Amino acid sequence: MDYSFQTMTQQQAEEIAACWRYSGEYSFYDMDADPEDLAEFLNPEERNNTYFSVIQNGEVIGFYSFTQTADDTVDIGLGMKPDLTGNGRGSEFLKAGMEFATTTYNPRKITLSVAAFNKRAIKVYEKMGFKETERFQQATNGSVYEFLKMVHRCSNTI
Repeated sequence: MDYSFQTMTQQQAEEIAACWRYSGEYSFYDMDADPEDLAEFLNPEERNNTYFSVIQNGEVIGFYSFTQTADDTVDIGLGMKPDLTGNGRGSEFLKAGMEFATTTYNPRKITLSVAAFNKRAIKVYEKMGFKETERFQQATNGSVYEFLKMVHRCSNTI
């Protein structure tokens, strides 16, 4: 599939925040589930050109955030449009994001954090070569949740 990445616009951020709703336990990922996360997502200065919309056939089908750290690591955050999740498209979407990160930032490692309950996403991450490095508790969405930190060591090909 052909994906293009573009710096997220304010209009795209507002549409994602207002319209993307996940079902069941995945509503955890609704942008308004955590007021602090929502405020950051909607603030262009906070997004600071680290958020990218993923476009396919002229439509925003997902997004990524890329944060480069001093030790040649890029930490990613990502989200797919709710009606596209759970349909076997996660690996190709993740691969596209990893390729963009590798081309743009040339990291030695790509890291991400995922809620421990999200077995569906963890399966995709492991399939793409990510390994769990730690578990931690994080306050978000009005409670404290367990998260996994995962790492992928980069090579010339993904």
